[in-house]
Amino acid sequence: MRALARILGRLLVFGLILLLAFGVVGYALAQRARPVVAGEVTVPGLDDEVRVWRDGAGVPHIYASSPHDLFLAQGFVHAQDRFWQMDFWRHIGAGRTAEMFGAGQVEADAFLRTLGWEATARTELADLPGPTRDILESYADGVNAYMADRSPTELSAEYAVLKLQNWGYVPDRWEPINTLTWAKVIAWDLRANFEDEIERAILGGTLPAARVEELYPPYPERHPVIAPGRPQAVAAAFSPPAPTRLTPLLARVVERAATVDALTGPAGEGIGSNNWVVSGERTTTGLPLLANDPHLSIQMPSIWYQVGLHCRPKGPACPYDVVGFSFAGAPGIVIGHNDRIAWGVTNLGPDTMDLYIERVNPQNPDQYEVDGEWVDMEVALEQIEVAGSDPVTIRVRKTQNGTIISDSYGPLEDFDQKAGVGVPPDHAIALRWTALEPSTVIRSFLELDVAATWDEFRAALRHFDIAAQNFVYADVDGNIGYQATGRIPIRRNGDGRWPARGWTGENEWTGFIPFDELPSVLNPSRGFLVTANNAVVDADYPYHLSSDWAYGYRAQRIDDLLATQPALTLEAMSAIQFDSRNGSAAEVVPHLLAMATNRPEVGRAQATLRAWAEDGDEAYQQRAGSPGSALYAAIWRQLLARTFHDELPADHWPEGGSRWFEVVRLLLDDPDNAWWDDARTEQVETRDAILTASLLAALEELTERFGDDPSEWNWEEMHGAVFRNQSLGVSGIGPIEALFNRGPYPVSGGTSLVNATSWYPPDGYEVTWVPSLRMVVDLADFDASRALHTTGQSGHIFDPHYRDLVERWAGNEPLPFSWSDEAVAELTVDRLTLSPR
Repeated sequence: MRALARILGRLLVFGLILLLAFGVVGYALAQRARPVVAGEVTVPGLDDEVRVWRDGAGVPHIYASSPHDLFLAQGFVHAQDRFWQMDFWRHIGAGRTAEMFGAGQVEADAFLRTLGWEATARTELADLPGPTRDILESYADGVNAYMADRSPTELSAEYAVLKLQNWGYVPDRWEPINTLTWAKVIAWDLRANFEDEIERAILGGTLPAARVEELYPPYPERHPVIAPGRPQAVAAAFSPPAPTRLTPLLARVVERAATVDALTGPAGEGIGSNNWVVSGERTTTGLPLLANDPHLSIQMPSIWYQVGLHCRPKGPACPYDVVGFSFAGAPGIVIGHNDRIAWGVTNLGPDTMDLYIERVNPQNPDQYEVDGEWVDMEVALEQIEVAGSDPVTIRVRKTQNGTIISDSYGPLEDFDQKAGVGVPPDHAIALRWTALEPSTVIRSFLELDVAATWDEFRAALRHFDIAAQNFVYADVDGNIGYQATGRIPIRRNGDGRWPARGWTGENEWTGFIPFDELPSVLNPSRGFLVTANNAVVDADYPYHLSSDWAYGYRAQRIDDLLATQPALTLEAMSAIQFDSRNGSAAEVVPHLLAMATNRPEVGRAQATLRAWAEDGDEAYQQRAGSPGSALYAAIWRQLLARTFHDELPADHWPEGGSRWFEVVRLLLDDPDNAWWDDARTEQVETRDAILTASLLAALEELTERFGDDPSEWNWEEMHGAVFRNQSLGVSGIGPIEALFNRGPYPVSGGTSLVNATSWYPPDGYEVTWVPSLRMVVDLADFDASRALHTTGQSGHIFDPHYRDLVERWAGNEPLPFSWSDEAVAELTVDRLTLSPR
């Protein structure tokens, strides 16, 4: 034992020395890559001087006299702070991550090349109007001006670590195409019912269709829709369960999609966002207030980059005067305001992805059936360059319904045998998705940045065709509005909820919903508009948008809070963003409290739940230090596992979001429903048996973790937010991860709450999705506005702005969202002049 202790002690000392060494080296590398933010820098390509003023959080405001100089400077500044992130993102978009990280990324690249984002983006680029293309080129010139004469390690410390695996890697010049491919990655991140469609089909292979439908209940009529009225009527659907023999094929699609999610962030019910806008009739200022908090996967650095873009002077030749949040790698502002209007976005989530089961000719795998005849597929070869290995060539096949996404490729031809399943050789899965067709979304953002009226706002959104969004709007004249966007298909039959027969043509797309017929609202009589990924349209709407909305729990909570506050302040709007009331707990806890028990530990647990449920305005709030929050989360996790894990495949266990809120709510009123029975036991369980078992298991978990005193149970210690670098932060090498990752940070909130710090119950309580920014805009006084994103402006480890926003974000302490020249000057701490050569 003493010898073992000595060995462990030496290993600990060695580990500490190694960690210290990595820290010292990392610090030195980070200092080498930190950009110059004060003084004067010569930048080739500029026509005139550009001012870049940064505040104490590192947020830059860029002042230029022409669009060319403005966007060149934005590219330069993005590259200063985030070039590694930009480089990594463009490799995802192009399906070239194996060029950076080696053979382990070949499968992800194979799927990305199958989707063909870069080829689509090249078509887009050729079709862009001249002014938009000019801006993309100016932006690229700015990025390249920063890259010039800098070695990779002078761009970012990550390149030094990458050299351990890929010594010869040197980043390419930035090209406009790199910006367009990143838009496709964002569309993938915001995809809607892709997984739901697959899950229905897989579950339909082993469960009766009626039981599958119980897991996808209709949108609750008691919850709000964005356009007033009842939820959208569901059209007659083509919905046969998939034959059991096709289940491995569908599972292969899930497996391949997961390789991309490992790079971009997990899909699931965390996806979403909140936004709302209130007219001046309901605010203390007499003009609108607008709020937005997009929910995206947790990552390091932040997905957002805050910036101000100012033409001086502003005029027809240089019309930009806008502040807000951008993506590093793209020009312009995505969310924010200019001198006339403000806007915010949430994911609309329409069904723009359809899966088709294709019949493949058993005698020729490059032919598929159409109306009883074999037709040739389009076949192309793609070569994947692999760091440290030989290139890999894959075959990409396409049908009239889309790209085949269920193919294996060279090194993984035996995947299905290794996995113990056999994919039927005479079938394949094709995907049709609007984001696989040329897009004009970049043009939309750039036009949105200069829009000054409701009509100009809507004109800009006509070009917003992929990753369809709910836009809310406000202007300085007092108008508020809502506009749905996106290229949304019209189907010959069905509603896209299940994979369709590709060989019949009965479920093909016949066109897209015209923009002027997409839902739109201007100045509603109730004085506010709320969107939270809930149902958009009423029963009379003539087109099908989706059957897979978020179930309205967040939307209802925001609606309730706005309706009960007739004189809203900016502070009240910000407080709503941090509201953590759990709508599911309000349904489940009364049943737990009604359970009769003689066990003292159960009685103490019920007392903890009762105190939480009866805590006035704090009732059911999942606050960081709350014992009731901790207990309920543990019960909810156990309840989902004990109710559904026995009959659902592990890949389809409940994610715990609003759909499961609604599923459980309906089951609570049906105590003998078959879902309550645990198929793994001989007896037949009912609702009360499962509730009791879930409570007892939760008590055991919390007692083991915190002790048996409920006052010591703490949600914040269970529900930590770890911000991980998307690339090196998941390397599996402790010292490297310690350099690039930060956390855990204790946070309030939970899944499908307004404060949506989501977690995935099968894995535990760690945060997976977050409000990636919080913004409240005051149209009466732009300088009174407040905003904040998650981590910090910088992508450089050990830079003061790498993680300086995290605690403020976790505590909902937003910063001034400066607008006027005077307000910006007052907060400026670093002044940089970019001078032409």
